[in-house]
Order: sequence, then structure tokens, then C-alpha cells
Amino acid sequence: MNSTRPGQIVRQTAGVIDRGARGRIVVRGADRKTFLHALLTNDIAGLAPGSGCYAALLTPQGRMVADMHVFETGDVVLIDCVREVKDTLLQKFDALIFSEDVQLGDLSDAWGCVGVYGPEAARVASRALEAGRDAAPAGIAGETAGEISALEPYDNVRLDALGDVVVVARVDGLGLPGYLLFASMGLMAQIGNAALAAGAALVEPETAELLRIEAGEPAFLVDMTTETIPPEAGIESSAVSFTKGCFPGQEVIVRIRDRGHGRVAQRLVAMGVSGTTVPSAGDRVWYDAKEVGHVTSAVQSPSRGGPLALGYVRRDVAEDGRTITIICGEAHLDATVFTLPFAK
Repeated sequence: MNSTRPGQIVRQTAGVIDRGARGRIVVRGADRKTFLHALLTNDIAGLAPGSGCYAALLTPQGRMVADMHVFETGDVVLIDCVREVKDTLLQKFDALIFSEDVQLGDLSDAWGCVGVYGPEAARVASRALEAGRDAAPAGIAGETAGEISALEPYDNVRLDALGDVVVVARVDGLGLPGYLLFASMGLMAQIGNAALAAGAALVEPETAELLRIEAGEPAFLVDMTTETIPPEAGIESSAVSFTKGCFPGQEVIVRIRDRGHGRVAQRLVAMGVSGTTVPSAGDRVWYDAKEVGHVTSAVQSPSRGGPLALGYVRRDVAEDGRTITIICGEAHLDATVFTLPFAK
């Protein structure tokens, strides 16, 4: 990978990221969708087989317990989440099962996940799964490319590939088209190597973080915490259904929308920093001689020509072009506010 432009090859072709460190929960039973529908922020009951959504679990006060990708595969619901909150989710779900036909399982160690991102991600994912075509049942290899390329965001398909079952889900990320490939842990190295052989670049964690911040995408336990309300992070349009009915924290979210006209005390923004010093998480943001926020994550951004940070600022400061100051140790860094999401 070009050392002066990390991630550039991903934007031009495709990159492979090991997502095995995340948590994977499976929910079985006839009542799985109605059970999750009553708890999560998005419309789970309405998910057709092979579809999915982005969702969150909130406290009654509207603060985040976790965010997650939810996939209805046809016979189970697969949940992809930050591993640090996986056990919390399992415990909360389990405590709320009464007479429902719902069974929970933890696949975090049994199954792995590889993410493929970039303009050629569909081709690379297809080629990776077709690498074992000689061992696959007749007709499977020829169908793989068409099935994957036809997926819309959060659609998923279960394929017989490489002698086993692979679930492929379309989840765009890093500002790019993306696909998550879930399979037994024993297949992960084979899938990853096949993707590299198909022309993808291996994306190290540092480069993945660079691409994420350059895309302005918040990460849970980094830019969103258990103190965050979804509208503060700007995820309510993708994670919250306002027509699905009740869920924990709904009253708070609806009150912000209807009575507060969407206004919250603080908002997540991007900050383009002058100079070469990269601020750190926790550095304070000042405007008009007052502390107005803090940094949550930051990188040296080659594509933007300098440091780029994500962080929260007071709502009246969250305007494009606003000049702010970040206190980084003894340094006072001039920065410019950019509202999220970034314009395409």
C-alpha cells in the first residue's frame, strides 16, 4: 500500500479488513423478530428474510447501550456488534425472555467475519467465495457473483461456498460499498487469502481507522458511549424508526424531534485542524473563550492535507466553517468545524 496515501488503493479497488474481533449473537425461535422489535430502535418485525438494518438498544433515558447490525437470514437473526458490549446485550435480552419462543446464542468465537470494502468489493467478495468452486456443489460458483452484486444495503444471502455455509451481508462503511462475510472460524484465513488473491489490499487497523474518520463515521465506545443519545451522534435517521411503536428510550427521542425540533445540547462534528499536530481523544474544544466540547478520535489525514478529528461541540457551535480552538497539551490548535455527514 502506498505509504504516503494509506487507504488510497481501497478507494480505487478494494480492501480486506479482519472483523473477527467483533461480537456475533444469534437469535432463534418463532418470536425472535417481535421480541427484538420491542427492544431495539429500528423496525425488526418488518424485516423480510434476507434483509436487515442498523439499530441500537437504549436505556429508558434514551442513552445508548449498544449499536448493532441486525440481519434476518430466514431462520435466525444474526446480530453484529462491538464485542465489548456483546455480553451486556446477551444478559439484557435473556432477562427479558418470559414466555416467548426465543433462544440466544453466542457465535463470537465459533464464527469469524471479514469485511471487504471499495468500488470493486462485490467482485472481490464473489471471487473469494468462488475460489473453492471445484469443491462446491454444481451451479453454486456461477451464481455467487450475481447474488452478491444484487444485494442492497443490509440485504444478506446465505451461500454454500468453500465447502461450508457463508452469510454475506451488504453493509457499506468507511464511505465505501462494503460486504461482511460471516463463516466458521476455520474458513476465515481461506476467505481472506482468496480476497487478497482477487486483488484486494490488506487493510491494517490503523488504516481502517483513518478511513473511518475521513468518512465521518462514529464508532461505538469511541465516538459514541453509554452517555450518548442517538441524535447527538447523528445516527437517528439510520438507526431509529419513528413509526414502529414503543421501544425503551422512545419518549426521549420523540420529544427531541417533536418538542425540541431535533435540537440537542451537543452534536458530533468533524474538525479540520491547521498545522501538523494531531489532537488526542479527550482534548478540549474552545470557542469564544469558553469550553464547548471535546475530541473523540483523530488522525493525520493525507486526503484532507492535515489532521482531522471527530468530536462533540455545543449545538450553537456546530456550524460549517466555524473556527474553533483545540487545546492539545500546551498547544492551541486552530480548527474548522464540518457538520456530518460529509457531503458526498
